[in-house]
This record gives sequence, structure tokens and C-alpha cells, in this order.
Amino acid sequence: MATREPALPAIPADVERLEAADVLRRALEALGPERVALSASFGPEDIVILDLLTEIVQRPRVFTLDTGRLPEETYALIERVRERFEIDVEVFAPDAEQVETMVAERGPNLFYRSLDDRHRCCDVRKVLPLRRALATVDGWITGLRRDQTGTRARTPKIGLDLEHGLIWKVAPLADWTEAQVWTHIRERDLPYNALHDRGYPSIGCAPCTRAIEPGEDPRAGRWWWESDGPRECGLHVPSGGRPVEVAP
Repeated sequence: MATREPALPAIPADVERLEAADVLRRALEALGPERVALSASFGPEDIVILDLLTEIVQRPRVFTLDTGRLPEETYALIERVRERFEIDVEVFAPDAEQVETMVAERGPNLFYRSLDDRHRCCDVRKVLPLRRALATVDGWITGLRRDQTGTRARTPKIGLDLEHGLIWKVAPLADWTEAQVWTHIRERDLPYNALHDRGYPSIGCAPCTRAIEPGEDPRAGRWWWESDGPRECGLHVPSGGRPVEVAP
């Protein structure tokens, strides 16, 4: 895909009043289907968004970050999604030399050592590949919801991504609840990660994700050994810990 050209259209003033499908439709109309892509980790929100997208455009752009440490269940789901929606999935992997250097210096499971080591691993395996992916678009679609974490509470349905060149960041499910997401999945009989049925509400890399106990916060299974600060990988929280957002 070609790299981005400057000068994007203005974000629609009425976007917060729009339903999810209309948010997607506005983004596609404003930027063009080749310049907007769904960033999919293949959580339930991503599956719902993909279902909505394929009602608007036949073959929407979808990319994923293959960190090299994903659960086998996630890879299996990707194949099911390809077949169900008849789409291609663009895969962005970490730079092999950077991974080799990191592992040689700090070991394959460095993320358990310290917060700095965990952030380094996330940067190499997720953040840097995301930058490469976003260099090919004018807007990216995410499954962020406002009730997921405190850092996401003010997520706009369409905002300017302050970290990636002021491109559009589209969160059509920002005002949805988890119950709404799963209702849509069940009503439409959509595929989802088998780990969700085993107590994994939030799924990332295999070594950094565990099942949670009844009553635990849904994000408790991510980087569970960390006790301080927001549990984010850097994809949605820029330097300084501020959420990626724009004032309405």
C-alpha cells in the first residue's frame, strides 16, 4: 500500500450521535476504503466491527499484528474469520533483528523481569509494527470501548491520533457495552476466540494473558503480575500516559 498523503477531511461534527455502522460509513466515505483499515487483534469487538464493515464494503482492509507469541486459539480464529468473511488479513510482524537482539540481551520472557522490559517487548512486537501499518492509511478502526478501562473512558467515536500523524482513529463501538457486543455475536452466530469460553475476557500474547476468576476485572488477566499503573501495551496510550483522543 502507498504511504499517506497530507490533508485529511474534517471529522464530522455529529459523529457522537451516530450508530456504529454509520460511524464506519462516514469514515469510509470521507477517506476511501483503501485508506481505512480495521486493526484487528480478533477480540469480540473486532469481530462485530468486521461484521458491520462487510455490510458496507465487500472486502474491507483488515490488518493484524502477529507478535510471534499469540495463542494458538488466536491463529485458529484468524483462519475462521478469513473463511467466514472472505477477506484478506494483512499481517505485520516485528523486525526479526530487533527481536533477536532483545531476546539475546534480556531473554525470551523478559517481560516478567520489570515494567521497562515489558514495555520494550511490547514496543518491539506491537508498537513498531503498528507504526508500519498505519503509515499506509489515513484512518484506522479499533474496538475500543469507553467502559473497558479508565484510560479509554473519553474515547471519541472518531478522533485524531496524536501519535501517528494526526490520522483518524475510529472507535465505532465506543459507547457499546460488553453485553451489547456479545449479543451481536450470538445473534449473528459470529466466530470468536475459543479462549473466551475458558475464562479469558481479554486476550493478548500467550505468556502475558491468563484466565480470570469470577468477579475479577476483565483486564485482570493481562500482565497480571504488574500492580501499578494502567495495563496497556502502548498501542492506545501514547507517551505520558494520556489517552489518544480529541476534544469534542
